Amino acid sequence: MCLAIPSKVIKIENTIATVDVYGARRDVSLLLMPEEVTTGDYVLVHAGFAIQKVDKEAANEALSLIKELLEKQEQEEEFY
Repeated sequence: MCLAIPSKVIKIENTIATVDVYGARRDVSLLLMPEEVTTGDYVLVHAGFAIQKVDKEAANEALSLIKELLEKQEQEEEFY
């Protein structure tokens, strides 16, 4: 299963954006984006590429769900 992660764009240089997710930063390509991206936008990132813009509320909701799933997984691992 593949998962696209909502990420906040913090810097853009040419076709490369630096994005942030919970303090982790990485560079991703903007070559697959169908629309212009600016600093402060949220994008879905998959396999090193930004693939779609998302609004801030949707990004935060998705990130909250991902965080919740990771916390539950950690709890289950501690149980076993």
